Amino acid sequence: MHRRAMLTALTTSALFLIFYVTRVAFTGIHEFAGEGAARAVYLSILFSHIALAVLVVPLALRLVYLVRRRRFRNHAQLARWTFPIWAYVSVTGLVVYVLIYQVYGYR
Repeated sequence: MHRRAMLTALTTSALFLIFYVTRVAFTGIHEFAGEGAARAVYLSILFSHIALAVLVVPLALRLVYLVRRRRFRNHAQLARWTFPIWAYVSVTGLVVYVLIYQVYGYR
């Protein structure tokens, strides 16, 4: 069950990244319409999201490598750090989406 869940999560994340990059290529980036404190909060969430999203890619690839080499102890040790980062990136991605498109709209 763990293997199936992780493959599903990895596949879903990879597909999302492909669709997101494709959308940005066609429509460009959208500017946040909020001002003041709302903008500061949004940008802090966005920057932490982007930085950790970049970090989680090599971590996830390393986890796959470790499993394929049957180095399960190393995999488990790295996964303890990778999972919370991945979860944060997932949640903050939704928060960024809600803030830019639902709460404030975009310019």
